[in-house]
Amino acid sequence: MTERPDLPELQRRLAEFAAARDWQPYHTPKNLVSALSVEASELLEIFQWLTPEESSRVMADPDTAHRVTDEVADVLAYLLQLCEVLGIDPLTALAAKIERNEKRFPVGGDGGATSLQ
Repeated sequence: MTERPDLPELQRRLAEFAAARDWQPYHTPKNLVSALSVEASELLEIFQWLTPEESSRVMADPDTAHRVTDEVADVLAYLLQLCEVLGIDPLTALAAKIERNEKRFPVGGDGGATSLQ
């Protein structure tokens, strides 16, 4: 793969992959959210006992970098499949959330937020 794929293309490929294996009956919102949680936990497990400094260098080790990359891919795959099943455009949802947070947490405010909440 030389070109960077776009989101609709990835969602199409994931849907085709599942359809070819007759997995659609199992791809309910509940099951996809459960799988997403498991994969996010597997990503967390890599970082669980690292210091902040060690976690900043996690991609320097090729073996660990490979594990992190695979888990990120798994998390994204399940998130994209969930969005497909629920009819959510993930980029539109993210853009709307950022806009709301920019209003909720203006620059110079005392929000102190560290995530998109």
